[in-house]
Amino acid sequence: MNIAFFLLPKQEVAYLSHDATLRQALERMEYHRYTAVPIINAEGGYVGTVTEGDLLWFMKSRPDLTFEGTNKVRLSEVPLRLNNKTVNIDANMDDMIALAKVQNFVPVVDDRNHFIGIVRRSEIIDYCMKGLSERI
Repeated sequence: MNIAFFLLPKQEVAYLSHDATLRQALERMEYHRYTAVPIINAEGGYVGTVTEGDLLWFMKSRPDLTFEGTNKVRLSEVPLRLNNKTVNIDANMDDMIALAKVQNFVPVVDDRNHFIGIVRRSEIIDYCMKGLSERI
């Protein structure tokens, strides 16, 4: 099976640019009801994944920061606790499954290391469940 079969393409992924504001991150995550969102740099490369926890811990460490002030803080200032690893679109399924075991989604990059989408862990589980039910 090819990783592309599971790929949710970039244009369908809620992601943030590295120069987005803290407020934009909060609003995007709230709108999509996500707890984690990929971050992309100006060149299209995957930078990391920001989580609700990252945002909350950052705001907690800044008692002077008001909600109105979140539009002045760049996402690049927020420390990221998790290091979600990427998989290349040409990688084998074992590599992707190994990452999906510990990440809710796996960012996928092309040969130039540009972000091209994600594979959701739930899609892999659904595929495996379908295969198991067909065997029974």
